[in-house]
Amino acid sequence: MSTSLTRTDIAEGLHRLGVKPGMMLEVHCSLGSFGYVDGGADTVIEALKDAVGSDGAIVMPSFRLSPNLPLDEDDKALGLTLKIKILENDEVPSGMGVVANTFRKMPDVVIGEGVFRVSAWGKDAEKHSLGFQRLVDSGGYALLMGVDIYSLSSMHYAEDILPVEIKDLFQPSEEARNRYTESEWFIEAWEPPVKPWYTIQERAYQRGYVIDGMIGNIKCMLVKVKGVLDIYREALQSEPFTLYGLE
Repeated sequence: MSTSLTRTDIAEGLHRLGVKPGMMLEVHCSLGSFGYVDGGADTVIEALKDAVGSDGAIVMPSFRLSPNLPLDEDDKALGLTLKIKILENDEVPSGMGVVANTFRKMPDVVIGEGVFRVSAWGKDAEKHSLGFQRLVDSGGYALLMGVDIYSLSSMHYAEDILPVEIKDLFQPSEEARNRYTESEWFIEAWEPPVKPWYTIQERAYQRGYVIDGMIGNIKCMLVKVKGVLDIYREALQSEPFTLYGLE
């Protein structure tokens, strides 16, 4: 397929992947990975609407977070591994990407509240805008377009059982927290020696919870969200320190 894609090209690609009318989709998309899309982000969004129809739902993160910001020498001396600015309501660009940022501004999209807000279109959009839990509980899917499991926001819903010993490793020092106040910044001070979510992604493939396909030049993944979260919870209950490379 040409690197120049139309709304029809994308809708047909979604159909081949297994997206059907009535589906609930948590969508994460790297627009730049497509190459040239005629109409840009709007075309991708309209193709998604075509694919699920008015009986389906599209849900995207609209987190008020900047992209990951570069760490200066002082940050590194404080042991920081991640620095993200918390944005005001209408401040752009956010770290969610152009498709999600375009989606949340559409007049038929319902946007939630708070730093970790969610935007939704379609059936029960008001309820979906409260967060991803409704989609998870209702057997919804995630559509990862040009990205992998590390873009799957709902994965964090399993981390309420992450052991405190692991949570504490991510916590910055008091000096770092004084420099970057919690109301304005999101910071972390540790990176696992392995990528734990890739282990979960591999197990999800093994259990048949992930379907791969190509749309244009990019790999897309259709993921059973609850199935993947169940795998993550199982691992956090039975082998959390191994999963995070600590044993």
